[in-house]
Amino acid sequence: MSSKQTNIYNIIGKNIKKYRNLKGMTQRELAERLLLSDSFIGKLESITYQTISIDTLEQIASVLDTDIKKFFDE
Repeated sequence: MSSKQTNIYNIIGKNIKKYRNLKGMTQRELAERLLLSDSFIGKLESITYQTISIDTLEQIASVLDTDIKKFFDE
C-alpha cells in the first residue's frame, strides 16, 4: 500500500472523529447506530490502517448528518 493510500485513510479517520465529536457522540454510540463494532470505529479514527467501503462511509455520513465529501477534506 502506498503512503498516499494510507494518508487518505488517515484523513478520512480524522474527519469521522471530528464530525462524530461535533455531534457529541461516542465511538460506541456511532458504532451501535451503524451496527458495527466500536473497535472498528476506533481503528478508523486512529492511525491504524483500516479500509472502509464507500457504502459504510455513506452510512456514517448519514448518521453524522454530514456530506460524505467532507470526510476527504484535508
